[in-house]
Amino acid sequence: MNKKIKVLVVDDSLFFRGVLTKKLAEFNHIEVLGYARDAFEAKIKIPELNPDVVTLDVEMPKLNGIDFLKQLLPERPIPVVLVSSLNISVFDALAAGAVDFVKKPELSKSESLSSFIEELASKITIASRAKVAAPRLSTSTASPLPKTSFAPIKPSLLGNATIIALGASTGGTEATISVIKDLPEDTPPILVVQHMPPGFTKMYAERLNRLCKMEVREAVDGDIVKKGLVLIAPGDFHMKLAKIGSNFVVKCFQADKVSGHRPSVDVLFDSVAEVAKKNAVGIIMTGMGRDGAQGLLNMRSQGAYTIGQNKESCVVYGMPMVARNIGAVVIEATSENIPLVLRRHLTTL
Repeated sequence: MNKKIKVLVVDDSLFFRGVLTKKLAEFNHIEVLGYARDAFEAKIKIPELNPDVVTLDVEMPKLNGIDFLKQLLPERPIPVVLVSSLNISVFDALAAGAVDFVKKPELSKSESLSSFIEELASKITIASRAKVAAPRLSTSTASPLPKTSFAPIKPSLLGNATIIALGASTGGTEATISVIKDLPEDTPPILVVQHMPPGFTKMYAERLNRLCKMEVREAVDGDIVKKGLVLIAPGDFHMKLAKIGSNFVVKCFQADKVSGHRPSVDVLFDSVAEVAKKNAVGIIMTGMGRDGAQGLLNMRSQGAYTIGQNKESCVVYGMPMVARNIGAVVIEATSENIPLVLRRHLTTL
């Protein structure tokens, strides 16, 4: 019999503590050890109960979830899944070391609660296999790192309209930041699929736009793809590359999930393989499952350069591992070194 995943629920809401404790216990592979009403109680119960995964509300009295993570993880690296409302502080908590997040449901809709519990149980399962590091300084408040000096991109390459396509899932919000944060404004366009629910993708794009030299925004159907622009696929919408006249554009649309996801990395990569062919770079990063692996192989088959995040730097070495195993990856690198690998490729073509 498989070992159950031991979970501690941390939430100041009596209602949500009750719901999570009861509903998660209905899954055969999950054992709810108990709950904590705030971060101080959690700090006592975690050493006592030794959970495999903690679910954590971000907004709590006395000590918020972000400060709690900064205190907890250096001493006890443990996978934490955030359970929170639509709030920018979720991204601060992810930067502080949380593995993933689930949006709290609308209590008026029973189907919303049911799908929320299913998603949370799935992310708890993934988190139980995640590699947890001590928290980094918040990207927005940390002392600036030394800037990497990049050589300008050749005008001839820009004329080839090279497209960079990046896909990520669990652990990918921070890994993606580390890739694009210091890329200069003359970098070819970057299209990003990050598995994320509606609402959060817009906030994530706004956060990246404050941190990056390139312009970053949530994609809108028909957006023209151009140098210096990063487009994030909107939550619950697939995003693919198309060509209209002389312009590359993105098409955002709702259709069946592909590889279990919407947006799907495979949808993006497949379209880039078809439209941009060899004038493209594909990057597959941390995440569970196989979304993006086949699409990346299709890109490589068309002559594109492909990069996979390596095992050592992944929170979950799933998607990049599958891509590597099927021969889709030209080179692996840490998330911190991917921008160097990318620029070296772009400037030596």
